[in-house]
Amino acid sequence: MVRWPASAPLSARSCPGHRWIARGWIGISLLGAIAPCPVLAIPPAAPAAEIGLANAAVTTPAQGQTLTLNGRQLSIPWVVANGRIGLADYGVTEYLGATLLNTGDPSRQPVQWFTDPGNPVELSAWVQDGYRFLDIGPLAERHGWQVQPGGGNLQLSTPPAQVVALRRVPQSGGERLIVELSGPVPASLADSADALSLTLGATADARVIRDAIASPAGAYLGSLAVTPTTGGLRLQASASHPLRLVTQANPNQIVIDVQADSLQPHSIAWAPGVRWQQRYISVAGQPFPAYYLQIDPTQASLRPIWTDPTTAVGTAPLTTIAQRWQASAAINAGFFNRNNQYPLGAVRANNTWISGPILSRGVVGWNDQGQVRMERLALQQTLTTASGQRFAVLAINSGYVQAGIGLYTPAWGATYRPVIESETVVTVVDGVVTAQQPASTIGPGGLPIPPNGYLLALRSYATAAQALPPGQQVSIASNLLPATMAPFPNLVGGGPLLIRDRTLVLNAQLEQFSAAFGTQAAPRSAIGLTATGEILLVAVHNSPLGPGPTLDQMAQIMLQLGSTDALNLDGGSSASLYLGGRLINRSPRTAARVNNGIGLFFPQP
Repeated sequence: MVRWPASAPLSARSCPGHRWIARGWIGISLLGAIAPCPVLAIPPAAPAAEIGLANAAVTTPAQGQTLTLNGRQLSIPWVVANGRIGLADYGVTEYLGATLLNTGDPSRQPVQWFTDPGNPVELSAWVQDGYRFLDIGPLAERHGWQVQPGGGNLQLSTPPAQVVALRRVPQSGGERLIVELSGPVPASLADSADALSLTLGATADARVIRDAIASPAGAYLGSLAVTPTTGGLRLQASASHPLRLVTQANPNQIVIDVQADSLQPHSIAWAPGVRWQQRYISVAGQPFPAYYLQIDPTQASLRPIWTDPTTAVGTAPLTTIAQRWQASAAINAGFFNRNNQYPLGAVRANNTWISGPILSRGVVGWNDQGQVRMERLALQQTLTTASGQRFAVLAINSGYVQAGIGLYTPAWGATYRPVIESETVVTVVDGVVTAQQPASTIGPGGLPIPPNGYLLALRSYATAAQALPPGQQVSIASNLLPATMAPFPNLVGGGPLLIRDRTLVLNAQLEQFSAAFGTQAAPRSAIGLTATGEILLVAVHNSPLGPGPTLDQMAQIMLQLGSTDALNLDGGSSASLYLGGRLINRSPRTAARVNNGIGLFFPQP
């Protein structure tokens, strides 16, 4: 067990088979094990040498996915490495109640947790396995926490404290709830858009609870309910606006603001080459909350990601997709059909078409050298028979269906199920037609896609069916328009294109979006490129004064962020920006499942 009383010196102690670092009770072995050997809480009177925990060598890191906080079990990644106990940064904010402050150094993260303004606690930080870990040792030492890692679980206990009082304070356009405490305690706001649910690691006497329940409901925060929970209390009430929580010292307080403009602006160097920013951006006097990642593509790489690496079909929450691909960050990308979960736009990964472009819509392409380009893209594909007959192939691996020929390769998945009943499906293996059958004869399990070939879905195209009998030799030639996009092995589609070479080029009708889509106001996602070569992954949400941005307003926002080029991505409930284990732009309850995205990856050590 780890316990950091602030007054205890740090020294080395011994135990059979281990050498321990001891400041109070320590459970980190220098041999890399979490040992059952008892370590006395009384340090030696005259230690031979002072050794900082952050410098202790742990040769075999321990890690896990479960945190037990004052008896409450939570799913939060943690790791013990190089003498540090790291907790995923969202665990420090969402379950302890700390506030991340601005930083320009990705290896140091100042946090506010029951500290005076201007006097934060600095935690060392590092990115590992897709998460950013913060060393909680300084907080544990400062506040006398007990920490015990082992068996995939990290137990963290904080000293007991009591709620001294609860106060409501009216504010302009909102309300403030102040929880006064006898000492610092973990504080967690449950994920809810229209309710307060605050879990505290504190107790309260009957008088405080009685007074809290009796306090009249306000215009922004309803009547309080107080109930005991594992290791503390839960306060609940209806709320008319989003909530923001901060902690303060002298006296110890938890302050919750209920107000429409709840976004906390910040700029955090989250990792080398990645800065997490969020702030309000005004367009014609209307503020919009913008959440974005500013990425140096020479220090981190982008890759297309989709629901399942074995198939182009399907949807899942962006968080699930990002973690499946072990991406550190991600943004939702292209459009898709919500009913059959088929992609509707370009996804090319390492020169393989997972899904082809449609309707000459906007795409973004990039390579491993950090070069990025955005254009309206078309893919011309021509099927040629041995006898010289030529047929246009309209789409590859796509849910976009029209009369003509659709091409489905192994990247689509192991099987293909006909999209419409009138299709005729042609099987091609090693450039030779091997079978042709109507969709009505294909079972519900679909038709296998040959690993060394492809399927052709002929839709209202009798001439092509007659030209493709079994035994016919065929070939397919492809060209990208414009050809300048051909060298980019990775492509993701969206649309419409917003900015090209510092010029506003928004034209939704040109990219065959509906008139309603072109004028709709909604949350939006976009990708941008700056003059310095940085990539912006951006999500913008509803204004405190009204709905989210229109396409034109989104283009203006991207210009204000410094974009020389920008592409709109799928928006509305799909607009999701993931970073290190959580969505940073919205509640996961309000985020729709998506088909594909753009993932951020760091070089492996």
